[in-house]
Amino acid sequence: MLPAGTAPTAAIASTEAEAFVRFCYQRRRVGWPELYDEMCLVATRGLFRGMGREALADVGVGFSLFETPRMALLVRRIVAEELAARRAARAAAVESIRPADEPARPTSAPAAATAA
Repeated sequence: MLPAGTAPTAAIASTEAEAFVRFCYQRRRVGWPELYDEMCLVATRGLFRGMGREALADVGVGFSLFETPRMALLVRRIVAEELAARRAARAAAVESIRPADEPARPTSAPAAATAA
């Protein structure tokens, strides 16, 4: 048991833990639970900065059954951030090639408007 006022290292998502999840997501763009397999592979082979399972545990990346709910939340947050960044980059790219006099098109049309 830990002394009062101390938290286990794995309880807080460190910047290293977030970087690890981003690294794995960039290797294989899938969500939870599929990304868990990639994370296990990367950890086993030490592909992220030479860090294996023990070093990753020190920065808050755990692979035990008890740690998977926290890791799933972290993965979902990182994947959502990465998807939002890709959408923003795609929109910026489209904006940069559109002629100045052409109005912007809506990104999604309501279902009733497309059915007419």
